[in-house]
Amino acid sequence: QVQLVESGGGLVQAGGSLRLSCAASGISFSAYIMEWYRQAPGEQRDLVARITRYGSTNYADSVKDRFTISRDNTKNTVYLQMNSLKPDDTAVYYCYAESPTRRAYWGQGTQVTVSS
Repeated sequence: QVQLVESGGGLVQAGGSLRLSCAASGISFSAYIMEWYRQAPGEQRDLVARITRYGSTNYADSVKDRFTISRDNTKNTVYLQMNSLKPDDTAVYYCYAESPTRRAYWGQGTQVTVSS
């Protein structure tokens, strides 16, 4: 059974930091592209950051230079370090895993709330 379990969300003041974690089980983690998405109320779910199996990263323009995605294949975990948080970063953050054959899985999401 595949599970992606996010943690690390919470309430933080603007300018603060949080680190999200997504622990994966039931997949060959090192082979998967891992991504973080976010969805604010009434909005579509948007890609925030991606890390390939080789460690290459991509970011949405809105989070460049503030967020860092990383992975630890020994722990089957992907991280999202979020610095200089803004109220506009408030959303539910979702972990997403995609295999080389395009099989995909979602986590249940973790709430991030940034107060002004």
